[in-house]
Amino acid sequence: MTDDPRVEIYTKTNCPYCEKAEALFDEKGVDYVTYNVTGDEELFAEMKERADGRETAPEVFVDDELVGGWDDTHALEEAGELDEKLGLVTDGGSETSDEDRAGGGDAAGEEDVVEHRKLVVTGTGIAALTAGIYAARSNNDPLLFEGDEPGGQLTLTTDVENYPGFPEGISGPDLINDMKAQAERFGADIEHGVVEAVDDSVRPFRVELSNGDVYTADAVIAASGASARTLGIPGEDELMGYGVSTCATCDGAFFRGEDMVVVGGGDAAAEEASFLTKFADTVYLVHRRDELRAEDYWEDRVQQHVDDGDIQVLWNTEAVEVNGTPEDGVSDVTLVRHPEGHPTAKLDDEATEQFSLNVGAFFVAIGHTPNTEYLEDTGVELDDEGYILTQGGKGGGQTKTDVPGIFGAGDVVDYHYQQAVTAAGMGCKAAIDADDYLEGEVSAAAGEGGEAAPADD
Repeated sequence: MTDDPRVEIYTKTNCPYCEKAEALFDEKGVDYVTYNVTGDEELFAEMKERADGRETAPEVFVDDELVGGWDDTHALEEAGELDEKLGLVTDGGSETSDEDRAGGGDAAGEEDVVEHRKLVVTGTGIAALTAGIYAARSNNDPLLFEGDEPGGQLTLTTDVENYPGFPEGISGPDLINDMKAQAERFGADIEHGVVEAVDDSVRPFRVELSNGDVYTADAVIAASGASARTLGIPGEDELMGYGVSTCATCDGAFFRGEDMVVVGGGDAAAEEASFLTKFADTVYLVHRRDELRAEDYWEDRVQQHVDDGDIQVLWNTEAVEVNGTPEDGVSDVTLVRHPEGHPTAKLDDEATEQFSLNVGAFFVAIGHTPNTEYLEDTGVELDDEGYILTQGGKGGGQTKTDVPGIFGAGDVVDYHYQQAVTAAGMGCKAAIDADDYLEGEVSAAAGEGGEAAPADD
């Protein structure tokens, strides 16, 4: 490597995406400096000026050049361009400082395969980490790939108060970090990488990453979780990072004293609206129906904030446009309301009313989409929403898919419960099912001829 790059990261307190950015550079062995803008107006103004008006953290700079937030940094990493900026690759594109890969794909007969593992787990959320803990304890040599959102949705949760064993509650990031340490203590390996495809036409399975690396595995547990949905309305994409966000815990403090909108009616929306009362003048909770879908605990929390004057719920209302500019942020939101709910389906109805709210921030909390694109070309059956269909039922094998050797766990399967504790339970089941598979079919095939059985055996 030539001259060391100067990496600067603007962060804030309790910022999971900031931690992800720092972890990425730690993994690369690259030194960096951090500037925590929480409570420091001068430093926040400096960040905003250098980041072309963006008001969210992290903001990453390499040699004074703006890389951007976590999504931007991660996109460069997946495209192989971040290492170039950091001077970690030669002109020919080969890595200069990754001893783990030295010679890994060049040996005769190994073709382009980086490494073979008994078990690959996609994701590092609570289902994946539980699977990693159990698989490591069963000597199944698990390798976990972090994916687009290391740690999963739980890293975006401020306080987890209903996970057994923590009478005072625990923060989502702390729970995930503790589970990572536990998995690694038993021998699980965790690497940064996004699984782009699984080839189930061969055995062992070929697991292909978005950066081009290929691994093989005797079994795969799909526990890649789900990602936050967005509304798809005008202004949403253009102002993402400039007042539009899907993470209140990450970005809420940047809009202290502003009025804010939260869109949604489930647990996530109720939690985010409640959290934002710490910073907002008024939080407007926008829901297209006349009642929330949140559990009673969160409904009670919202009602208490309504009684205190911190939250105003806009029933039977939907947002149709976010207005503003990257330079000045969000200025207002255009909404529609109909007395019977779902107003965007009734725009021509004379009872539908359109109005605007002057707000400084707009948070979307409308659910998640399962991260299962990498399974679309396999024999794994998915439902219309992309959730994995597993065997279910009673007894063993509940996490099996239609492809022997591929198992599903967590939010890629569960669209109903979607709780940390149920995800952990499914991760445990998947690891046990995978162990049975590895002890049975794979071991038997190896004993017969040293090769895994065909896919339909």
